[in-house]
Amino acid sequence: MATTIINPPANNSSSSGMGFLIGLVLIIILGGLFFYYGLPLVRNMSNQGVQVNVPKDINVNVQQSK
Repeated sequence: MATTIINPPANNSSSSGMGFLIGLVLIIILGGLFFYYGLPLVRNMSNQGVQVNVPKDINVNVQQSK
C-alpha cells in the first residue's frame, strides 16, 4: 500500500507589521486629540457646578376669601 504524504502549502509568515504600526499611530493621534480637546472640556465642566437662583425676598401673603 502506498503512503500518501500531503504537505500543507507554505505560509507566508513574514509579516511586515504594518497593522501594528497603523494601530500605534492611531492610538497616538487619538491620545493627542483627547489631551487637546477632552481634558479642557472635562476641566471646564467640573468648575461650573450647579447654579441655583433663589430670590432674596419671598412673599407669602395669602388673601383669604370670605
